[in-house]
Amino acid sequence: MMHKFSSYIKAFFCLFCILLYQYNSAQEHPSLILTKKGVAEIRANLGKFPLFDESVSNAKAQVDAEILNGIEVPIPKDYSGGYTHERHKKNFMMMQKAGLLYQILNQDKYAEYVKNMLFQYEKMYPTLPLHPQTRSYARGKFFWQALNDANWLVYTSQAYDCIYDYLSPVERKRLETNLFCPLADFISLENPKFFNRIHNHSTWANVAVGMIGLAMNNNKLIDRALYGMKNDGIKPGEKDNDGGLLKKPGQKAGFFANIEEPFSPDGYFTEGPYYQRYAMYPYIVFAEALQNKKPKLKVFDYKNGVLLKSLNTLLNLTDSDGKFFPLNDGQKGMSYYSRELVFSLDAAYLFGGKDSGLLSIAQKQGEVTLDDAGFAVAKAIHEGLATPLEKISVEYSDGPKGDQGGVGILRSKGSKEDLTLVMKYTAQGSSHGHYDKLSFSFYEGGNEVLQDYGLSRFVNIQQKGGGNYLKENKTWAKQSIAHNTITQNETSHFSGDYETGDQFHSEKYVFDASNPKLQVVSAKETNAYPGTELQRVLALIKEGSFENPFLLDIIKIKSKTNNQYDLPYYYFGQIVSTNFKYMSPQTLSPLGTKNGYQHLWKEGEGSQVDDNIKISWFNKDRFYSMTSVISNNDKLIFARIGANDPDFNLRNDPAIIIRKQDTKDTYFVSAIEIHGNYDPVTEIGTNTYSTIKKLDIIYQDENYASVRIENKDGESSNFIFAFNDADKYSQHQIKINEKDYKWTGPFTIINN
Repeated sequence: MMHKFSSYIKAFFCLFCILLYQYNSAQEHPSLILTKKGVAEIRANLGKFPLFDESVSNAKAQVDAEILNGIEVPIPKDYSGGYTHERHKKNFMMMQKAGLLYQILNQDKYAEYVKNMLFQYEKMYPTLPLHPQTRSYARGKFFWQALNDANWLVYTSQAYDCIYDYLSPVERKRLETNLFCPLADFISLENPKFFNRIHNHSTWANVAVGMIGLAMNNNKLIDRALYGMKNDGIKPGEKDNDGGLLKKPGQKAGFFANIEEPFSPDGYFTEGPYYQRYAMYPYIVFAEALQNKKPKLKVFDYKNGVLLKSLNTLLNLTDSDGKFFPLNDGQKGMSYYSRELVFSLDAAYLFGGKDSGLLSIAQKQGEVTLDDAGFAVAKAIHEGLATPLEKISVEYSDGPKGDQGGVGILRSKGSKEDLTLVMKYTAQGSSHGHYDKLSFSFYEGGNEVLQDYGLSRFVNIQQKGGGNYLKENKTWAKQSIAHNTITQNETSHFSGDYETGDQFHSEKYVFDASNPKLQVVSAKETNAYPGTELQRVLALIKEGSFENPFLLDIIKIKSKTNNQYDLPYYYFGQIVSTNFKYMSPQTLSPLGTKNGYQHLWKEGEGSQVDDNIKISWFNKDRFYSMTSVISNNDKLIFARIGANDPDFNLRNDPAIIIRKQDTKDTYFVSAIEIHGNYDPVTEIGTNTYSTIKKLDIIYQDENYASVRIENKDGESSNFIFAFNDADKYSQHQIKINEKDYKWTGPFTIINN
């Protein structure tokens, strides 16, 4: 009997030890992005790895200056860009850095700085009403929108994790009871339209609640963050004030749902690269914290590892200078040098198999994060493990299952810099999407040859609408005419209606980059204009007589009715020459009255009796030429952005528009060349003329079209495309001018 009792005692003691260990492990701090093991390794190696040491030094200088300046926690008042907004934003960033420095340098002044600031917020928060600025659908307390309150909590939770053991149990209780838990509830329970949907805003909200839940070991908050709230009171189809749908019938919510829905299996984020960059920080920081504290969730394996995959996808959605392609709402100039990408790249290296190509980008970034991941990156770079990250021609699918169109990127070597073509044939892209089906942009190195406008917003510049989206984002930047694509009857795709556009996506047709001399991407759009079918073919063709690969652009239109079709090309620079006559009005007037046309000045109009037009322009010491096939009744319009813009919110960029009127079925065919150079010192221009002599559609029927490209030396080649059979093994045969052409696959180019 005593033996059995003794066994019970031992079993109970073992169970107690296990529970105690689990409790202590769960309570171990730091444990989110910086771990105790990581701290020990970092402290033992300070002074050995220059990139990490430099990052520590830079952070130390910033935080030390703030400590000397004194803590400022002003009463919230301003929009983004205003003093109170920027002060609170700086506070959460400095708290996070100070917390990390406390662990790395083991100096109490950094913990004391975080503690003192937190208690100022703890004192303020219970007395705060909603922010006085009322524009947001989800107003915050510290900031004009709850999104920024979520930003604050994501960063501050890391600082709290770092100084957790520095604080007394009583101090922790005060902060959690009076500040952290109420703020987490405010972000979620009190703002379900913000917290419980699929959007980058909601990702930040989910992660804010989850990160502070992990720091406090509060499983209730963690579960809410991961899986959302079951009863949120949101009606399916209800809109936010940006025109975005808040919830679809049967839609799940929470962090895992915000991984499942916006990302395609290829890692493309449906809102576009600008907002993927912004959202990558909460995605990766929470995933890293969950991996450290709840490894059984295997969050980095979720949806076949899409979070880590998406980082590589995002890096490839950049030009040669690392700037993100401005698809959908995207601010030009945003790049992988942003703090979000510094953090995400370091974490992706540590948790994603230590891809040496990421190290070369980290070297360009010139800094690392002050945590386990940043230390691993700095150590690997010091050991010479970095290799170049090659950007490739690639197609990325859109949609949760990868079946909602996509983005095609073609890259080719040029005489000076790489050429990059970006074609967009995605789903709508949430509330940040534009009405730009089958649009494209074209780059030489980091320079835009043919541009996508991006967004209409001066981020964090208070004088411009409080730093928020301007009305011109809806009246101009989102409209179809603002993009290099077809606009029918001066009406945007889906009539500019979000609910309609959100139901449809373009269809992938062909993507083939296997031959560096002939790369092709094509897609179809059948819903933008009911009764009209659009198909676009873009080919990068490298031929010996051309200085650079040239771009061949073919658009086939089939419609049930006669329409007006406008195809703009938005270029940069100055017109050098044209081969057609045009008239320039003495007084400018807008091109139209709505759907973006009201923002275009009509600077000239012409026509051409020949079947080709040629326009050349000059920009940044480089020459560009466009040759287009036209009909006698086509109009050629010179336009410039900026009409009906009394506050000068729009850039005054130029465009050439090819207009076909009263037309049912038709083609648009153009070729764009990059050539020559002008030296302003020697004042000598070289190769300043187009190489193309003539462009012809020499065959067309329901299934095929052939375009002949003749150069100035009399040499020619035929590009032939099959519009209704994309099978790469299909055999094709057509007769052109009594000559038989045979080939395999959806396209070919044949030299004559």
